[in-house]
Amino acid sequence: MSIHVALHHKTRYRYDRPVTLGPQIVRLRPAPHCRTRILSYSLRATPQKHFLNWQQDPQSNFLARLVVPDPTREFLVEVDLVAEMSVLNPFDFFLEPEAESFPFKYDKSLDHELAPFLLKGPPSPYFMKFLGDVNRELTGGKGRQTTDFLVAMNQRLWREIKYTIRLEPGVQTPERTL
Repeated sequence: MSIHVALHHKTRYRYDRPVTLGPQIVRLRPAPHCRTRILSYSLRATPQKHFLNWQQDPQSNFLARLVVPDPTREFLVEVDLVAEMSVLNPFDFFLEPEAESFPFKYDKSLDHELAPFLLKGPPSPYFMKFLGDVNRELTGGKGRQTTDFLVAMNQRLWREIKYTIRLEPGVQTPERTL
């Protein structure tokens, strides 16, 4: 059985005098590859006179690019969507035979595609300690079934890392998180 959930999002900027806006990028549309079914979606913007173009980023996420040609005292974006929330089995996937045991190596033919995701920052003391603890406690220094490893890793992160609201922009380093 599923539940239908209606979401309404509103972002409004008001200015004390007419301002000229540069192109506005709005990232408020579910990705086409999300597993939650989207039953309806709408995006509205004010001022009424604007140009809207949909784009996709390299990860296939939708971006609305809004251009407002005239000075305005208000910029408003409203999104309404209805999503079908249903129970999904998170283990409904398969692993290639070479990835069934962790750690594993990706096939060389994927090097170019995976390059952005395999970039690493300089190792820090807390992060190196964390990785050493994970290697010792979750793998015993040898291979382990990949799905079991991922479940254990997520449980550990849930226990050790607390969510805090940050007002600073950008990505936080592993050192700061730990």
